[in-house]
Amino acid sequence: MIRFGILGAARIAPQAVIDPAKENPLVEIQCIAARDVSRAQIFADDHCIPEVHDHYQQVIADPAINAVYVPLPISGHHEWTIKALHAGKHVLCEKSLALNEAQAIEMQAAARSTGLVLMDAFHYRYHPLFIRAVEIVQSGVLGKLSMIEADFHVKGPVADDDIRMMYQTGGGVTMDIGCYPLSWVRHLLGSSPLQVSARAETGPAQVDIYMETDMQFPGGIRAKTTGDMRAGGEFKARINLVGDAGSLRIENPLVPQFGHSLALQVAGKKSTVSFDLRSSYAYQLDAFVNAVTNGEPVLTDGRDGILQMALIDRVYQAAGLSIRGRS
Repeated sequence: MIRFGILGAARIAPQAVIDPAKENPLVEIQCIAARDVSRAQIFADDHCIPEVHDHYQQVIADPAINAVYVPLPISGHHEWTIKALHAGKHVLCEKSLALNEAQAIEMQAAARSTGLVLMDAFHYRYHPLFIRAVEIVQSGVLGKLSMIEADFHVKGPVADDDIRMMYQTGGGVTMDIGCYPLSWVRHLLGSSPLQVSARAETGPAQVDIYMETDMQFPGGIRAKTTGDMRAGGEFKARINLVGDAGSLRIENPLVPQFGHSLALQVAGKKSTVSFDLRSSYAYQLDAFVNAVTNGEPVLTDGRDGILQMALIDRVYQAAGLSIRGRS
C-alpha cells in the first residue's frame, strides 16, 4: 500500500492525486500540512484526509506514509523533495520540477542515492493518447520530419500577486504552462535541441506572460512552441507534426479526458483515433504505483527532469531573461 502525505493545500491536489487515489486500491491519502494549519484542516475535511500536521517536516517524518506529493510553489520543490527522499519517501513532484537545471541535478542525485522514485508530474505523458503519438512518430510512417509546432494557451490575465507571477517563487508562463509544449516536443522527438532562440513578453519584471521558441533539433527538424497567459487569450493545447510522408495533429494532449483528437494523414488518407476519457492523472498515478511496487521505470523521472530544466534555462537565456533561482 502506498500512503501519501501532501505538502500544501494546493488547488491541483484533488485532480492530481486525491481523486485518482479513490480508484486505485493500492493508494491512500494519509496526511497533509500547509503553511496555514487552519487551511490544511479545512482542506482535509473537504477531502476526507485523516490527519493534519502542523508543518511539512512532520509530514515527511510521519512513519505512516511512504510517499510524498509536492505541489508547492516551484521555489519549494528542491528543498522539500530532497528532504522527503532522504526521509525515505518516494516523491511525486509537480512541474516544473525545479527552479533550474542545477537544482534538478541535485534532486536526481538524491533519488539515485536513496534508490527511491522521483517523478516529475507531467501527467500527459502517461495517457494512451500521447503514448500512441510517440509510437506513430517512432514508427517512421511520417517519413523525414521537418517541423513540429506545439502550443499551450490559457485565458489570462493572471493577477500580479499570484505566485505564478512572482519571479522569486519560480513564476512565469514558461515555468507554469509553457513547459508542456517544450516537454511534448522533447518526448516526441526523443532528443534535446541543438539551437534555441526565444522571444518573451513580460508582465512583472523578469516574469514572462508569453513565450515563443524556435528550435533546431537533430536531423534538421525545426520546432516552434508558444506558451501564453496574456489577457484576452483562449484555451488552446495543440501539436502539429509534418514529415515528407505525412502529418500528425493532436488536439488537447494536455488533458485528453476533457476531449481530444489524434488525426494522422499519410499518402492522402486521413485517419482519426480517440481514446477513453479516463484521467491522465489516474494514468500517472498508476505509473507511480508501478514504479514504487514493481520497480518499473517512469517516463518523467529525475533524469528527464534535468533535461527539461536545462531546456527551460536555455529558453530564458535566449529570451534575455534570468534563469529562475539565480540572483
